[in-house]
Order: sequence, then C-alpha cells, then structure tokens
Amino acid sequence: MGARKAGSRSRGRGAGWPDGRKGRQGGALREWVKLILQVVVIFFVLRAFVAQGFVITSGSMKETLLVGDFVVVNRMAIGSQVPFTDMRIPGYSEPRRGDVLVFDPHHEDTLTLVKRLVGMPGDTVEMRQKVLYLNGEPYEEPYAVTTDAPDEFDPIMHWQREYLVGEATDDYLPTRDNWGPIAIPPGLHLMLGDNRDASYDSRYWGLLEGWRFEGRAVAIYYSYDSESMRPFPWVREMRAGRIFDRIR
Repeated sequence: MGARKAGSRSRGRGAGWPDGRKGRQGGALREWVKLILQVVVIFFVLRAFVAQGFVITSGSMKETLLVGDFVVVNRMAIGSQVPFTDMRIPGYSEPRRGDVLVFDPHHEDTLTLVKRLVGMPGDTVEMRQKVLYLNGEPYEEPYAVTTDAPDEFDPIMHWQREYLVGEATDDYLPTRDNWGPIAIPPGLHLMLGDNRDASYDSRYWGLLEGWRFEGRAVAIYYSYDSESMRPFPWVREMRAGRIFDRIR
C-alpha cells in the first residue's frame, strides 16, 4: 500500500517536470521577445531623434566627403521631425553658415542629400567666374574644389529671376559659374556642394526651406573605396586615414 503511494507520488513529480520546464522556457522566450522589442524601440528612437548613419554615394562633396564614406549625422543639433507627423522637435542649436547638412530636398521625394549651407536668410549671394560673393564681398571657401571645366547653362536655373536684386532683365542668363546677385528671403537657404563643377545643388533646384534639414554631418565612422573593382572592397579598400575624421 505504501509502495503504491510512493509510486503514485513519484509518477506525479515525473509528470510535473515537463510542465515546469515548459513554463520556464516560455518565460525565457517572453523575456527575449521583450528585450528584442526594447532594443528595436531604442534603436528607432535614437535614429529618429539623436543620430543616424548616412552613406555618401556621389562625388558632389569631394574632397570633404568621398564616395564610400559612412557619416554620423547629429539629429539633435538642429532638431528633427517626429516620424509620420508634421511636428518638429527643436534642436539645441541653429543651422550655421558652413555647416554640412543632410536634408530632404523639395524636388525629389525619395532623395536625401548632403550639401554645405552657404547662404543664410537675409544674405545677398552671387557667383562670378566660380568665385562666391557674399553680401558684396568675395567669400573664402577653403573646402571648395573647382576645375577648368567649361561653364554650363540649364533652363531650370531661371528660378533665380524671382529673387534677383533689382529688376530681372530679359537677358539675365544664370549659369553654373556665374549667377546672381540673389537676395535670400526669410526661412530659405542656399545649399552648395563643395565639388562645385560636379554638384547638382541650389544653383539648379532652388533655395531650401529650413524645416527640411534632418541633421548636421559631424564625423566619418568608416570609409572605403566603393568604386573599386577588387573583391571585398569594404575590407581591402578601407581608407583607414579617414575613419573618425571630423567633418569641417
């Protein structure tokens, strides 16, 4: 009789063990799911409001930024838009002349660009023979790269007529290297690429609204020659000397 009771207790414990293990396994799985969800939320919050990565895919900012540079963008500096809303969180600073900024241009919904802020609201800006003039004086630009490429005209540059200082004449013909002077109204900015002869920028598509800025490019965290034809260029063509460089 006692043996049967002992056997019954033994079978009860044995039957309970699998259920206990399943409970512990289920609890551990729930904890892992919660942890993963927390990490995902933190990642998107940091990306949306603090910092994000940006990869350079064109040569318009050469030599400051090269194709294959991976850039850290500080989104807190000038504020950022709350995803899926029209709300914007203010930053701890204002955009400054000379900043390298990432932005959403008005002429292409799916494009994100990086250019240098050159013209501020209230400025008068023009270019003569590739030299930038700011408020009537030549503006020193140690970062700008020019070549002996011949000047060019594009009809879309006629947007400038609306902002010309003085009355626009019928013979006003803006080109890549010669245009203006234009007066920049409140809320708008002039963005130029450092590689002046190979940059599709404000000279072509116009002035940029300040609310379109997404962040200030502050540093390069990785770089490689992405145009190389060698196998595994992200390792074999790494540009170690550019890693951790500040962007100026």
